Amino acid sequence: MLRSILTAALLAAAAVPSLARAQDGRLAIGANIGTPGLGAELQYKLNDHFVVRGGGDWMSFDHDHTYSGVDYSAKLKTGTAGAFVDWHPGGGGFFLSGGGYFGERKARLDGRPTGPTQIGDLTFTPEQIGTIRGGVEMSKTQPFLGLGWDNTFTRNSRWGFRVLGGVSFSDKPKVDLTATDGTLAGDPLFQAELRREEDDVRDDAKGFKYFPIVQVGLNYRF
Repeated sequence: MLRSILTAALLAAAAVPSLARAQDGRLAIGANIGTPGLGAELQYKLNDHFVVRGGGDWMSFDHDHTYSGVDYSAKLKTGTAGAFVDWHPGGGGFFLSGGGYFGERKARLDGRPTGPTQIGDLTFTPEQIGTIRGGVEMSKTQPFLGLGWDNTFTRNSRWGFRVLGGVSFSDKPKVDLTATDGTLAGDPLFQAELRREEDDVRDDAKGFKYFPIVQVGLNYRF
């Protein structure tokens, strides 16, 4: 994945050599890694105090987690684009950043209880429950605020380093739960308790409205 991102960044650089020369050191490309995943980015220096950035980040990994007595196999997948404005108040490396992420951040869950498990307010056997599948998805548009350090346009070298910390803000995450293969899969009482459990998970997922952003990157200036 990192190799493909770096390759894409190099291809972007090769595609715009005349534009890069025309900007006289105002254009930079880079690769980064952090909580949003692996990413590639394009930066443009408007003046000594403002830089605009745009790029994309990708991440996918599996994670096992136990919730309400059920062992879940979870898969987290993100694919976002971002657009930001960085304000360097002193004209140096320190900056304040604002903008937004646009795209997909979601998790899929699959689990099968091994013993009696409470769903909603009632307890059911594994045979009655079957397999539980669920999903948690954040909003497609997520505003961002942060601060960091970037010396890409403040040093003589064409290479620059950037570190960034902040948070993106999502609407209340969407949550859905379904149960299949159980003897009560079509039972109205069981389905009502499953909806109650879904509400509980949704309340617990409120903390995911705030997604921490920590990122480091290496840039090359033209």
